[in-house]
Amino acid sequence: MMLRYALARIAVALALIWAVVTIVFLVIHVVPGDPAELLLAQGGVAPDPAAVAELREKLGLDQPILTQYLAYVCGLLRGDLGSSLLDDHSVAEEIALHLPRTLELILAAGLIATMLGLPLGTVLVFAQKLRLVPAGGFVPFTRDPAQHLLLLLMPAATIAVGLGAVVFRMTRTSVLEVLRRDYVRTAHAKGLSARRIVMHHVIRNALIPVVTVLALHMGSLLGGTVLVEFVFNWPGLSGDLVRAVEQRDYPEVVGIVLVISVVLVIINLVVDLLYAVIDPRVRHG
Repeated sequence: MMLRYALARIAVALALIWAVVTIVFLVIHVVPGDPAELLLAQGGVAPDPAAVAELREKLGLDQPILTQYLAYVCGLLRGDLGSSLLDDHSVAEEIALHLPRTLELILAAGLIATMLGLPLGTVLVFAQKLRLVPAGGFVPFTRDPAQHLLLLLMPAATIAVGLGAVVFRMTRTSVLEVLRRDYVRTAHAKGLSARRIVMHHVIRNALIPVVTVLALHMGSLLGGTVLVEFVFNWPGLSGDLVRAVEQRDYPEVVGIVLVISVVLVIINLVVDLLYAVIDPRVRHG
């Protein structure tokens, strides 16, 4: 039953990814005007027709729309997201460089938020001593793991403050609701300890809304960490997207938007599978 549920959710995720790919492609043709002209226009001055024709050929915009779509999909299946208009570097390689840094940042923020929000939500209060850390910067993990994690702490904690409050509030609300359930009262009547009831009966049943809220916020953080990455000089994907938009690097903008969309679909897939693990009733629904 679990395998059937997982395969069904994976099929839905693949359909969503295909829809995202198609929508991103169609946006190019829905936007009024010639994309090549829009990319080359500077200060309201009409671009050189020869330059427009060259860019249209480079982007494949001079081909029939179906031919463009098939070439676009085939390129994606090969992992080819095109080349930057600025220096002809591979968009896929650029995203592969920056995406792990942003994912690391939001995952660290999610972990900190969960470590804070879940204990506080079940009324287990703890304190931490603040330590001085560098104001910002980035060092590759392979070069200096300790320094890398130290530099990661501050931007991740900055994001986690707001996210932790959301997790705390949702955990507390969900736990209080579960505590009023009949099976919890039955467990008390059987003489089970409060700790055992909370750990084995309350937490697991209270986790589904918490996981939902956490996943939704993690998804929004994927494209919304621009300010934090800028303030702490963390070279992630959000900052790369802003730079690409400012420089009108169309292939890189499309590639980043597409990758972010696919990652969001994958996050939703993981959440669906977690539902089935946390609450077996989900896979029978």
